[in-house]
Amino acid sequence: MILLKRILTFFLLLIFPATGFAQGVLWASKVLGYSSEYRPEAYGHAFRAKQILGEPNKLPSFGNSRSAWSPAEADSRNEEWIKVGFAKAIQAKQIAIAENFNPGAIVRVYAYDPSGKEYLVSEALPGQQAVVGRMLRVFLTQDIQVSAVKIVLRPDRVSGFNQVDAIGISESTEPIEAKIRFAAKMDLKTQKENMGSAINTKAQEVAPVISPDGKTLFFTRSNFEGNIGAPKPQDVWISSSNDKGQWSNAVNMGPPINTPGDNAVVSISSDGKTIYLLNEYQPDGSMHLGFSKSFKTKTGWSFPKQSKISNLAKIAFKEGATSLEIAVSPYENVLILSLERADTEGSRDLYISFLQKDETWSEPQNIGATVNTADDEGTPFLALDNKTLYFSSHGHSGFGSADIFLTRRLDDTWLNWSKPENLGPAVNSPLWDAYLNVPAVGDYAYFSASDKIQGQEDIFRIRLDPEIRPEPVAIVSGNVYEAETTKPIRSDVSAELKKDNSLFAKASFDPETGEYKFVLPLKDAYKMSAASEGYFPISEEIDLSTDSTVKSIRRNLYLVPLKSGQQIRLNNTMFAQSSAEVVKSSYAELDKIANAMASYPAMEILLEGHTDNQGEVQKNVKLSSDRVEQVKKYLLSKGIAAKRIQTKAWGPARPIASNSTEQTRQRNRRVEFTILKI
Repeated sequence: MILLKRILTFFLLLIFPATGFAQGVLWASKVLGYSSEYRPEAYGHAFRAKQILGEPNKLPSFGNSRSAWSPAEADSRNEEWIKVGFAKAIQAKQIAIAENFNPGAIVRVYAYDPSGKEYLVSEALPGQQAVVGRMLRVFLTQDIQVSAVKIVLRPDRVSGFNQVDAIGISESTEPIEAKIRFAAKMDLKTQKENMGSAINTKAQEVAPVISPDGKTLFFTRSNFEGNIGAPKPQDVWISSSNDKGQWSNAVNMGPPINTPGDNAVVSISSDGKTIYLLNEYQPDGSMHLGFSKSFKTKTGWSFPKQSKISNLAKIAFKEGATSLEIAVSPYENVLILSLERADTEGSRDLYISFLQKDETWSEPQNIGATVNTADDEGTPFLALDNKTLYFSSHGHSGFGSADIFLTRRLDDTWLNWSKPENLGPAVNSPLWDAYLNVPAVGDYAYFSASDKIQGQEDIFRIRLDPEIRPEPVAIVSGNVYEAETTKPIRSDVSAELKKDNSLFAKASFDPETGEYKFVLPLKDAYKMSAASEGYFPISEEIDLSTDSTVKSIRRNLYLVPLKSGQQIRLNNTMFAQSSAEVVKSSYAELDKIANAMASYPAMEILLEGHTDNQGEVQKNVKLSSDRVEQVKKYLLSKGIAAKRIQTKAWGPARPIASNSTEQTRQRNRRVEFTILKI
C-alpha cells in the first residue's frame, strides 16, 4: 500500500444557483459495506447507510438530517466505517465528503481502483469543529482510477451523532460544491410579499387555499382570541379580493366549518362550490382522523360530509401518528396525502389515493423515492393542470428547514414524477416555508413562511416565474338550457377527448344555478356533452390545441326535447371531406341516436342528408344519399330495426348558412334527423 501525501481542504459552503449538479461530479451509487447504521425507528430508512447515496440531500445547508448516514451510536469508542461504489471508475482528482452534522470525526479516507487495490489518500487527527457542517475535500496527488471510496470515523472524538450526507468524486480540481436544484432559467430575484394586516396578525396564519378565480382566500389561524372555543386550536378564516386587488379583513367562517377542535380547508373544487376539510366531522361535534367536504348553498356552507379513505388508520400507521395533510385533484378523483405508514421512506411521505365507484377512496399508495425522502414531505398541492405538484420537504437539498419544491407527474400511474426542483430563495428561506397554493391563472402563488413576519407564521404571495408555474388551462363554464324555452335544466355534463372519445372529466354541477364548470388542459380538443332524461344528448367541440395561455370560456348548452316533429342536427364533422365514410370519432354521436331509439321502442325517425353547393348538383345529391345510408347502416348494426328509419337526400337544396366561405359551407354539410313518432 502506498501512503500518499495527504491534502485536506474544507470550506464553509456558499449556495450557488444551479439547474443541477454540474462540475462532472460522480456521486456514490451503491453501498459496498458499513460497520453500523442508526435505526431509531421500526419503520422507514432514516439515517440508514443508503442515505449516503446520490446527490447531497442536506447540503448546502447544514444540520441534523434523517436523509444522511449515521453510525449506530453517538460517541462510540469503536471505529465506524462505510464503503461506497460509483457507477464507473474515473481518474479522480478529488473526493468530496458531505459532513452535514457534527463534522471532524473522519480519520482516514481510502480510494479503490477497479481491481480492488486500496489506497490511503487521507489521514488526519479527529476533533470537534467550530462549524455545524462542512464539505470535506480530499485532493489526490497520485493518478488513481477510483471506483470506490471508504471513510473511517472515530465517533468518540466528536460529540453527538456524526452524519455524512454524500460522497462524490471528480476528475477536476475545481472544489466540489453541493448545489440546490432549481428550475432552468428561473428568475431568482423576485421578492415575496407579506399579505398584510387584513390577513396576518401576531397569531399563526398558515395553509392558504386560494379559489380558482383568485378572489377568495381560505387559511387557518391559531393562537388567536377570535377563534371558536380556545385560542390555540386552528380555525378557518376567509378573505376576499375586490376588483382593485385589495383584500378584505379576514372573518371567521364560523360553524359548521369551525368547531372547538382543529379545523382547516385543504382543497377547493375547480368551480369554488366545494371545499375539502381536514378531519371527519361527527354529528355529536367530535372529529376523527380523515377528511370531509362541504358544499356552498344559498344559506352558507353545508355540514361537512365524511369521505372515507380505506385503511387510513390501520395498524401499519405509525404508532402515535395523528397528522394528515391532503390535496384533492382538480377533477376530484385523486388524493395526494402526506402521512406516515409502515412503507414510509422516513417520516411523513406523499401517497396517492383514487376515488372508487362507491365514493370511497382507495388505500393510500406511496408515490416513490423520487419525491419521498427519509425526512418529512408534506403540505401537498396539485395545481389545476393536474400535473404540477407543489410540496414541502426537509429531505431535499435546500436553504435550511422545510423548503417548497415542485415535481411534475410523468404518466397516468401517478407513481412516476420528475426530480423535485427547489422554488428558490425568493420563496424559501433558512426557516420553515410550506403550503404553497396557486389559482387557475397561475400568476401568483400563496404560501406560509416563518421569516419577515408580524408574529408567528404569516401568509405571503409571490409572482410566479413561468418556469415554476403550472401548465396553462382553460376554465370552461356555462349553463344547460332547454332549446325551445331556455329554461334551466339539471343535466349531466362531461368532457371527452375528441381524438378517442375517452371520458376526460365530469363537470361539477351547481343544482341551484344550473351552472357547470370544467378545468381543461390546453393542447387538446374536447367534446362537451350534456344529457338529461327526456332530451336528446348534445355535443359541442372546444378546440384548445393551439392555445398557450390561460383563458376563460363561457359556453351554454341547449338540449332538444324528444317529441314528435322535433328536428335534431348532428355533428357536421361526421364525414371526411367529399366522402360518405363515417369517421370513428363520430361513432359516439350516432350511439346517442341508437340509445334514444332503444329507450323509446316506438320511436321512428327520418334521416336527411345535406351538402354545400360546391361541385355538380347530382354528385352532391348522391353524396348526401350515401351519407344518410351509412348512418342508417350504423344504426342497424346497433340493433335498430330498418322499418324505424326513413332516409332523404337533399344535396345542396336546403342550406342553413351562406355558401360564400368555407366556414359557412361547413355548416351546410350536415345530417339531420326528425322524430316522426315516439
